[in-house]
Amino acid sequence: MYADTQNDITRQVVRAAQLLLAYGAESDLVEELSQRLGQALGLASVELSISSNSLVLTSLVHGRCVTTTRRIRQHGINMAVVCELQRICLLTEKGLYGPNDVRKRLAHIHPRTYPKWVLIPFVALSCGSFCHLSGGDAAACFITFFASAVGMYVRLAMAAKHFNVLVNFAVTAFVTSVLAQIGFIYQLTTTPRLAVAASVLMLVPGFPMINAISDMVKGHMNVGIARWGQATLMTVASVIGITIAMQLGGC
Repeated sequence: MYADTQNDITRQVVRAAQLLLAYGAESDLVEELSQRLGQALGLASVELSISSNSLVLTSLVHGRCVTTTRRIRQHGINMAVVCELQRICLLTEKGLYGPNDVRKRLAHIHPRTYPKWVLIPFVALSCGSFCHLSGGDAAACFITFFASAVGMYVRLAMAAKHFNVLVNFAVTAFVTSVLAQIGFIYQLTTTPRLAVAASVLMLVPGFPMINAISDMVKGHMNVGIARWGQATLMTVASVIGITIAMQLGGC
């Protein structure tokens, strides 16, 4: 293998690893897929060092090492991108893709998201369902649905404007909690507290926490602690928004 070929393959492998980390894959999966993809493309071995916001990858062919570093910029969790990268790896291992095919597929990877008119009502419905499962009456479920729908709209609008995620969570929690207190103010329901509690469940950072625990259990301690810290800050931001709203509403 020529040096230029090794450099090109290394860039493709590190790009795949960068995308996996940016869109929420756990560190163990990033390491495994990078090594499999590199070996399928002809590299003798691939070694990675993953931190909270960067990635160092070294490839080895015939005693020649190539090391490259990439910065990781979080783009939010998107399993469609992760699944697409897994598909590329599998097709490469089967011999259906070569370096040029992998390069083209990586260049055309774009995150697919649900449109707002689908996402907002389904998130609101899930929060309303949690309220119902917790024993809320029909009025509380409707209030939860309304408050979480408006809150999700605010969250998506702020994300589109590239606000800091902590500010986003705090403002969304505030707006949602203020609207959910309608049941307290006008006594529309016998279970107003359930409406307030259920309407903000969309802000629970469950996936980041699961990834954090998974990383720490599997030995990627520094990445796991960083992800746990980020999830904790998101939770604290939500609590601040909820607390301010409840203080203003007198709950």
